[in-house]
Amino acid sequence: MSGKSNSGGSGPRPEDFLDIDHQLSDEERDIRDTVRSFVDDRVVPYVGDWFEEARIPAELPGQLGGLGVLGMHLEGYGCAGTSATAYGLACLELEAGDSGVRSLVSVQGSLAMYAIWRWGSEEQKNHWLPGMAAGTTVGCFGLTEPDAGSDPGAMRTRARRDGSGWVLNGRKMWITNGTLADVAVVWAMTEDGPRGFVVPRDTPGFSAREIHKKLSLRASVTAELVLDDVRLPDDAVLPGVTSLRGPLSCLNEARYGIVWGAAGAARACFEAALRYSMEREAFGKPIGGTQLQQQKLATMALEVNRATLLALHLGRLKDADRLRPAQISMGKLANVNAALEVARSARQVLGANGISLEYPVIRHMNNLESVVTYEGTADVHALVVGGALTGIQAFR
Repeated sequence: MSGKSNSGGSGPRPEDFLDIDHQLSDEERDIRDTVRSFVDDRVVPYVGDWFEEARIPAELPGQLGGLGVLGMHLEGYGCAGTSATAYGLACLELEAGDSGVRSLVSVQGSLAMYAIWRWGSEEQKNHWLPGMAAGTTVGCFGLTEPDAGSDPGAMRTRARRDGSGWVLNGRKMWITNGTLADVAVVWAMTEDGPRGFVVPRDTPGFSAREIHKKLSLRASVTAELVLDDVRLPDDAVLPGVTSLRGPLSCLNEARYGIVWGAAGAARACFEAALRYSMEREAFGKPIGGTQLQQQKLATMALEVNRATLLALHLGRLKDADRLRPAQISMGKLANVNAALEVARSARQVLGANGISLEYPVIRHMNNLESVVTYEGTADVHALVVGGALTGIQAFR
């Protein structure tokens, strides 16, 4: 970042005002810096065009696999086995580039790969996970439906036994990586409850249709999955779970990454605003020298640092196996809302330039309107926190 401290080098650094770097290990900083360099070199110069053209490069999954971030927090099967905090730092840097890039990594690693890693058979793990970790095999996660988003228990996709196998029918909606995916982890209702199925893309009756006309997450593939009498062998079912605990455990993994990612999007917007405020002059001096803009910058810096500290705290809890789902909900609720406010303030600092893809702010601002909704809306996460506080579940 090009912003300079007004203290002549003796005061806090604008890029790390609270010296959060001091709280990280050398390994965590190395991982963070490696991902940041990748994003600076391979994403930032091009992502404005990807967003405008509504595409993601076909070679990106393989590049991310080579970087080692796909399923990086999982053990074995070609995965890096890093700490949860290191994975979070990677998510922060990826989303500082673009929410769509972090979403690709989250869906691959925290949803599709995690489902197989946590609930799959040894045969399923050995067959799918090494290629997914390398990025040569892309996965997606089919849970949300046109009429079942926040209430996955109301899913209409059904799986029925047919001899020694299964037959699936239904639709899934808003599926990241859907048309890129070589394999889908699809959740369906059975006589025994919700179950997960590993569905290769070439299975007859399975199709994916890209969703167009999005104004958010444009540098990301979003699709509808259609299952029309999809016949699967018995070994396609994930054997480890027969309840909503299965998909919800995966969602918690992805939500944890969003807590960090949102802080990255906020940081990118703040950095753009600070840099611009020192370069843009009005009435004979940089606009960063005015009280009104300094108030905006101070508030943005506060929110970015607070969001990063909250993410780091949750990361330490997760590494200590003490992180609870309601705490993840609080983190997502707080950090995505904070990132949206930072993006909106940054857009004002940039004036008319704030709506141009020459700068990252409007792109992040639009993306965050999706991030605040997916993996649980802000309203749902507020109810999760409220239920944990009161012991009364408002969902029922």
